[in-house]
Amino acid sequence: MAQDTFFEKKRSINCRGNLLFLDEPIVMGILNVTPDSFFDGGKFNSTIKALQRAETILSEGGRIIDIGGYSSRPGADIISEHDEIKRTIPVIKEISKLFPEAIISVDTFRSNVATKAIDFGASIINDISCGDGDYKMFDTIAALQVPFIMMHMQGTPQNMQNNPNYNDVVLDILKYFSKKINMLAERGVNDLILDPGFGFGKTIENNYEILDRFNEFNLLNLPTLAGLSRKSMIYKKLGITPEKSLPETIRLNKIALQKGANILRVHDVKETVEITQSYKDD
Repeated sequence: MAQDTFFEKKRSINCRGNLLFLDEPIVMGILNVTPDSFFDGGKFNSTIKALQRAETILSEGGRIIDIGGYSSRPGADIISEHDEIKRTIPVIKEISKLFPEAIISVDTFRSNVATKAIDFGASIINDISCGDGDYKMFDTIAALQVPFIMMHMQGTPQNMQNNPNYNDVVLDILKYFSKKINMLAERGVNDLILDPGFGFGKTIENNYEILDRFNEFNLLNLPTLAGLSRKSMIYKKLGITPEKSLPETIRLNKIALQKGANILRVHDVKETVEITQSYKDD
């Protein structure tokens, strides 16, 4: 089991030589350079708009900018690797130039995109497929020696919500992570962050059970990330739109923090940074 490899929960990750400490909650701001993401599709799909969004994330207290060029919403269209690179790399390059201290994560499951992103200034790879989408990804992470956010997803974005099925959703994810952690440890990769993947191949009931038992992921002694921002588990349950789901998003993020989440991945950086202050002051 992973407990045999990692004796205490890691409190920092090495981002291209800069240590990012996780003793206090970190806010990761979402920057989707896509036309079809579920909440902000098309808002930032030009370099100028993306740079403005990056500046806003940093000025509001976000510590990580997570750039995605491939929508992973349920039923999303498949795009080519070429198009994903065309969307993401110019933005990464310009943000790195204008904000050299920024910590950039790239949201991709493709090893070639990951390599190019790191070459042009990204520091973290955020893979929704945890290596299942590209068999070269684990070896690529080992070669790049960068932090790796490993998310759990049952299926693919195209089919993940067709019929999610688990014996015990939390235990099944823990077993999945344990296997992947050992595979990465064998390759010398230790800077890992766990994301149980709210909304990715889960029913609404699965999502709330994961949140209720989020503290169980601390058993693997690795930093954890919660990506709850404005997701359908919130607005469908309440019968509202994503645009009206901020108050409930904040409430659920508070629960995630109480249960040990180290990183909150969000659209609303300022409001989320505000709720982390009480945890920083404790």
